[in-house]
Amino acid sequence: MITFKINGRKLINWKAFHSEFKTELNFPDYYGENMDAWIDCIDELTERPTLLLIENGKHLKENAPELLNAIMECGAFVNYRKIKVGENPNLLIATDC
Repeated sequence: MITFKINGRKLINWKAFHSEFKTELNFPDYYGENMDAWIDCIDELTERPTLLLIENGKHLKENAPELLNAIMECGAFVNYRKIKVGENPNLLIATDC
């Protein structure tokens, strides 16, 4: 299983959110820094089982819940999209909140 760690304390706003994911998950230079692009990049990374570990998730939930919600909802969509085309849903998301 591939594991990526994101520090929830660093996700203070949308700009920081996209910057942190781009850096930590090595998104391509053409990453569009929006949630549609996030979904596409995550989808490309999840050919094999992949764990997205959100560290300090409680902090994120208390200070920027819209960002945590986006991760959860868009992560679920990545899996749904795979199921729709007959692939395995490979994205697992874990946090401490």
